[in-house]
Amino acid sequence: MTTKASTPRKRRSGKATANKALNGKEALALQIQELPMGKIKPDPGQPRKTFDEKSLGLLSQSIKEHGVLQPITVRESGKGFTIVMGERRYRASKLAGKKMIPCMVRNYGSGDVLEVQIIENLQRKDVEPTEEAEAIAYLYEKHSPGEIAKRLGRTDNFVRQRLKLAGLIDGFKNYVRNGEMTISLGVAVALFEPEEQQMMLEAMDDEFNANRVKRMVEEQTYDLENAPFDVSDKALSPKAGACTECPFNAANQGNLFGEGKMVCTRSACFESKKSTFLMLLIEKCKKENRLLIPEIRRYWLDDENNRAIVSLLENKGLKVHLLDGVRTIEAPVEPTMDSITHENRFYNYTEEELKAKLEEALEDYREQLASYGEAEANGYAKGILFHPKSYQKREVFVKVIEPTGNGRNTSSVPFDKKKMDDCTPKEQIIKMNLRENRKKQIEDNRQFEEVAKMIRETNYVNMKKPLSVDEMVAISISLLENNVGYIGEEKYFSGLFEGTTEMTKAETVESIRENFKKETFHRLLRFMIAKQVHLGEGNHVNDLTNLSFYNAVQRYYGKEIAAIEKEYAEKRDKREARLKERICVLERKIQERGD
Repeated sequence: MTTKASTPRKRRSGKATANKALNGKEALALQIQELPMGKIKPDPGQPRKTFDEKSLGLLSQSIKEHGVLQPITVRESGKGFTIVMGERRYRASKLAGKKMIPCMVRNYGSGDVLEVQIIENLQRKDVEPTEEAEAIAYLYEKHSPGEIAKRLGRTDNFVRQRLKLAGLIDGFKNYVRNGEMTISLGVAVALFEPEEQQMMLEAMDDEFNANRVKRMVEEQTYDLENAPFDVSDKALSPKAGACTECPFNAANQGNLFGEGKMVCTRSACFESKKSTFLMLLIEKCKKENRLLIPEIRRYWLDDENNRAIVSLLENKGLKVHLLDGVRTIEAPVEPTMDSITHENRFYNYTEEELKAKLEEALEDYREQLASYGEAEANGYAKGILFHPKSYQKREVFVKVIEPTGNGRNTSSVPFDKKKMDDCTPKEQIIKMNLRENRKKQIEDNRQFEEVAKMIRETNYVNMKKPLSVDEMVAISISLLENNVGYIGEEKYFSGLFEGTTEMTKAETVESIRENFKKETFHRLLRFMIAKQVHLGEGNHVNDLTNLSFYNAVQRYYGKEIAAIEKEYAEKRDKREARLKERICVLERKIQERGD
């Protein structure tokens, strides 16, 4: 591009024309010019497409009062100028009715303008995420993620996430732009190929549902940390190689799911490795004459996947034993105080009670360890348990339970262990009803989980509304069931569930709601304030929770607290006085000895 800045092009309101041959601060000063608004036009290739109208209006008002405080940057283009940086100030100046605008005229190579505009835009705080992603993707054609991060003052992980977001198809990008779809969910969807994204989009029937998209993502991604096979094994699938080095492992795309979190985004590859792993496991068990036990009971044999697993094992020449037909002994896990505390986190056990529970658990552990060590001597053989869907396996000792009679005499078999075909018609009806009830429970579980997840995605927590009675009832029941132990219930809340022992859960909630008093809610909260303080090394000076408790109860028990404080202060004063006397004696000895 030939520059013409060495000669004047136009007379511009008495201002000198910029001499682009000059260097340094003098050149910059000369380049600041008042140019007519009519001679300036926006760049159609500008990466920024969205401008907040409200913010633009505020800036326009400021320009009316104070003028444009920072010049815009332009480049010569034909008979006029094209904006490089500052289109927002230009638009606000037009709204303010300005005829002239301060400009810095710069020369840029044809390939540099867009990059300068992109970097300038990305350094703003209000960049629309998908525009930001597309801009970073453009920079990625010339620079590494690390270099882009340095230029923008961002982290490598941020740049990699935006690069992934740039791969979203337009349909999903629109949901990100209008705020319906979070950036993190957009990044998760962008892990899939455009064709797969389009199928996910069409499955929503033009109505965005974040929970539904999340489920679709979860169904097509796999947590490699829970994979049944060794993710560093290159030989399991020579063509795909090790998962730890795979580009479709999210950990290799910039920690998209958290630092070091390995998530596979190629379902076909993952399932193929799982199948290969199971085949190798079957061959290993055949070679070593081990029992391979699927974690399936007769009750679950109606499941299509379970039937397929049993059929596969039989076709591979293995005698299939279900969980109903074996006894297993696993290596026990030694309990710790941390594990005991976690198991009993919803109960208000004292430290002494937790220690007692740990001793009981350790005694059980020693008995289990002894049984495990004597397993082979007691007729158990080495075997492997595996989950029929995840293929996760566990080393165990196994003993097959011998069937009684000819295998069809089931009179001594417990009812819940009987096959449907071995049941009487009356028993079959009972089993069918039990199965239906179980299916209803599973459906209720799924329905509740979907509602809970949906609510967590909404603005429920941030609503600026006082708590309703139903919400106070919900908090009260939750606190009572999860944080108040038996003794606390008997002492403080014995009347809350009065008369509800024969009621259903729904009737119990409705009964509590009808008889609910805010005093009960307040009592529960005060119970929590008093119980959840940090004793031991925590006190009202070094602990925020304890200090807030101390301040809260002063209002009601100021005299009693003052009496306790006085008692401790007197003890402290006496102790400090004795200490002062001893120090004085020692100081005199030091003076006498001349130390």
